[in-house]
Amino acid sequence: MPAKINSSNAPAIRPGALKSVERALSELRRGGQVLIRSRSREAAALVMAAEMVTEDSLATLGRLAGSRPTLAVTARRAAALKPGSHPGGVESVALPAAADPDFIRRLADPTAGPTPALASTVAILPEPEESVAATALALIKQARLIPAALVALVGHTDFDPLRAMAQANDLVLVDATEVAAYPQLVAARLVKACEARVPLADIEETRIAAFRPQDGGVEHLAILIGRPEEKIAVGEPVLVRLHSQCFTGDLLGSLRCDCGDQLRGAIQAMAATGTGILLYLAQEGRDIGLVNKLRAYQLQDLGLDTVDANEHLGFDADERAFAPAAEMLRQLGATRVRLLTNNLDKVAGLAQHGIEVVERVAHSFPTNRHNESYLATKARRSGHLF
Repeated sequence: MPAKINSSNAPAIRPGALKSVERALSELRRGGQVLIRSRSREAAALVMAAEMVTEDSLATLGRLAGSRPTLAVTARRAAALKPGSHPGGVESVALPAAADPDFIRRLADPTAGPTPALASTVAILPEPEESVAATALALIKQARLIPAALVALVGHTDFDPLRAMAQANDLVLVDATEVAAYPQLVAARLVKACEARVPLADIEETRIAAFRPQDGGVEHLAILIGRPEEKIAVGEPVLVRLHSQCFTGDLLGSLRCDCGDQLRGAIQAMAATGTGILLYLAQEGRDIGLVNKLRAYQLQDLGLDTVDANEHLGFDADERAFAPAAEMLRQLGATRVRLLTNNLDKVAGLAQHGIEVVERVAHSFPTNRHNESYLATKARRSGHLF
């Protein structure tokens, strides 16, 4: 029977799938290897994150799979490695026989050292959308690692032999359908874990509610300014801000972005109107994670803009999903909102998940010499309205 979950929009997959994917994410982050079966069930492979490779893990990968690994990267990264036609999706790079861990890491990570030159004879081939390689990169992105994977095909694809291989070698086995369903499944299983009164300097009547998946996982926060439930009860739209956490901007006051200004400005705007909901979402660096955000900063210091830096690492310009925010708002009863944002993608994202945005409220702040280029890029390339 399919696993029961909170949202009718969430996919039906086998019980225990969420735990399997979370174990796979943990294994990848510590340099381990994961067994993946493709959605078509016609291929299976042993994979690991390229940035975590060592001499021992590279040898183990080939020995357990019985095949030479290839390096799966996004088309954007492939274009940086070898100029040519790379229209999109995932591509596999045939590794030279002498490729060692340092060579592989520098292929995967543009901040790890000079990118190795690839011979004109090195094959870089597109992968089908439902390939094991594509699933491997989706999983590695969810682990907040650079989207580059060592992929070694195994010789069987039936579930029972794969499960036996996983058990014999202490491997996690996941199916591509489970990896694809994971983000929506986690959002659908969010529940309010607790709520406490936290007086703030700008408005003392403030509460913070913590949301997390029923069986663990990343936590998101809702900062409840005043009494938004009173507006909700009479059918009035609530002033809402979706704010992705930013350690450097929110906590340290970094001048490279405007996140700290946006956070404090949103609280002040809600205090001025008497009520509002600020969702503080665990989506650092447009959901690429703090480590990768710092890598992107390195590339920006070399001359790339914020969009190109993310894409040079192999990420999309913005990796955020809006399902968690929509689920939190639904549980708070706020299905009609006035959204405090300059990003039209947030308006569309909430609407896609059933939250009505009755008004977009502008939310911008003065620039400084450190973030002028960053904000100009957001306007020019990401469509932000300032």
